[in-house]
Amino acid sequence: MSKPLFDEFESVSSKAWKQKIQVDLKGADYNDALIWKTDQGIDVKPFYHSDEFKLLPDVSNSNATDWEIGQSIQVIDAKGANLKAVDAINRGAESILFQIKTENISIDDLLHNIDLEKIPIEIKCGFLSEVFTKKLHSVIKSKVEQSKTYLHSDIIGNLAKTGNWYNNLKDDHNKFEAIVKKTNQISIDLSLYQNAGATIVQQLAYALSHVNEYLNHLDSLITEESKQELQVAFNISVGSNYFFEIAKIRALRQLWSALASEYHINTECKIIATPSKRNKTIYDYNVNLLRTTTECMSAILGGANVIYNLPYDALYHQANEFGDRIARNQLLILKHESYFNKVNNPADGAYYIENLMEQLSEKALLLFKDIEANGGFLHQLKEGTIQRKIKESAAKEQADFDTEKLVLLGTNKHANINDKMKNDLEISPFLKFEKRKTIIEPILEKRLSENLEINRLNKE
Repeated sequence: MSKPLFDEFESVSSKAWKQKIQVDLKGADYNDALIWKTDQGIDVKPFYHSDEFKLLPDVSNSNATDWEIGQSIQVIDAKGANLKAVDAINRGAESILFQIKTENISIDDLLHNIDLEKIPIEIKCGFLSEVFTKKLHSVIKSKVEQSKTYLHSDIIGNLAKTGNWYNNLKDDHNKFEAIVKKTNQISIDLSLYQNAGATIVQQLAYALSHVNEYLNHLDSLITEESKQELQVAFNISVGSNYFFEIAKIRALRQLWSALASEYHINTECKIIATPSKRNKTIYDYNVNLLRTTTECMSAILGGANVIYNLPYDALYHQANEFGDRIARNQLLILKHESYFNKVNNPADGAYYIENLMEQLSEKALLLFKDIEANGGFLHQLKEGTIQRKIKESAAKEQADFDTEKLVLLGTNKHANINDKMKNDLEISPFLKFEKRKTIIEPILEKRLSENLEINRLNKE
């Protein structure tokens, strides 16, 4: 062939495309007919074009080929949790998350027969303990020279979720400083904000403000050498707005890099993703499999490092082998049968996603600056501003669900009236209220379908 196939076709500008669309609309208003106005304050257009970018986007630094299949395990006793972890690894898990409620746990037993050089271990504690941190560090050092263990300590996250410090402000910060000095790791839990109903813009802005509190506090305490090696992890929940969630994760990396540069610290971060609980249901629960699959896909394409899937029955069953196996198999299928680990940066160059990322980043940055100008994240938590803003966003989303503008299939649309769940509830899937004294109003996670489900259960 003497010339390239498409040379005879002239390029078409975005203006020309819009004019053609306007003609085909036959008098209908373009903005009213084709522009989707979202709750994020972003207007989604019917098409995107390269000439709308002053500069073509840079290649992102996320590597979709490196994402890991995670397995989350609640630690009741060390030996039992260890057996589950070893079994999960043998069945395809590539990262283990131990959720520990008490520090009276044998770390040796917990990590027995796990190759700490190859298998990343995430540890989330329901307590704050410098002693436990030292013990963990000692046990790991006795086993390997280099490990991929990450200890998640988030005192502000605990305050936001429970309304109280672990002990008090001074003691928590002292212990937190000691833990960071020992581990050189900082962890931010953003899943609370998503599961409570915050918008994507709010989640991103709160991520920056939340971590900025730590960076401000630790800036003079961390050595210049440690700053370059500081590890920062964001724990996020991924919702069902497919392309927006891809853009959210990409925007989070971009925003973190910009903030970290100002502090002259490591601009790389670790993103740990889990499907949202907010849109999960107990009726027609198998639809949860579809929801978690697309949410895991968003996490992969967005560039999450580790994905811990949510079992389809996690809302109403105790942790069980079948639910965990199905959740893990969903990720195995995505990786090894759907080839979601074969292309790096798969969302790069998608004009729609790039545009969403740019707009989300800009709006989140403006909100972050506003929070910082008005006292910072901790101050706004204490005065209740963050809680109020999330409540407003959650109420709008709840109203959309109640009026079926936001559909959860099998629950508020096409529900199976013969579906019975009352005798299948091993644990309560509903928001629990307990009277206790708190120093701030806690941010509460609540699923969209809770009220509807309670009414259905009462009628069974």
